[in-house]
Amino acid sequence: MLDVGDPAPDLTAPNQHGDPVSPTFDDPTVLYFYPADGTPGCTTEAEQFTRERETYDDAGVEVYGVSTDGVDSHREFAADTGVAFDLLADPDGEVAAAFGVERTAPGETTPRTTFVLADREIHRVYTGVSPDGHARDVLLDLLDDGLVTLA
Repeated sequence: MLDVGDPAPDLTAPNQHGDPVSPTFDDPTVLYFYPADGTPGCTTEAEQFTRERETYDDAGVEVYGVSTDGVDSHREFAADTGVAFDLLADPDGEVAAAFGVERTAPGETTPRTTFVLADREIHRVYTGVSPDGHARDVLLDLLDDGLVTLA
């Protein structure tokens, strides 16, 4: 798995609208892997990142969710939860592999893992994430680390 100080990988994946997305990771970015659309923990995490969206936007932080679900599943999940940020579809596990996030077998889900990136490198890695409160914790860590400021 990529660790603090490692360079950010180049990637392109479709979002919930089927549009290709290629994050640059120049600006502060949160990329969180979650197991599956529509499950209780994943719904909690997505809803909380959505609730914090304005603060993340004010701080200039991009947020991306990634799971092994496809575009259609992401589209439905985003509509159900009100997600306005990009959910990247990774059914072949290419994004997970680029970050070194292990799947136990092809077609299986990824563990809940979050990366904070800026200036094209990894600044923080969260493993074994508990979804409730995670969006707020990551935001506070971004502030504590001096990666962002709020007016």
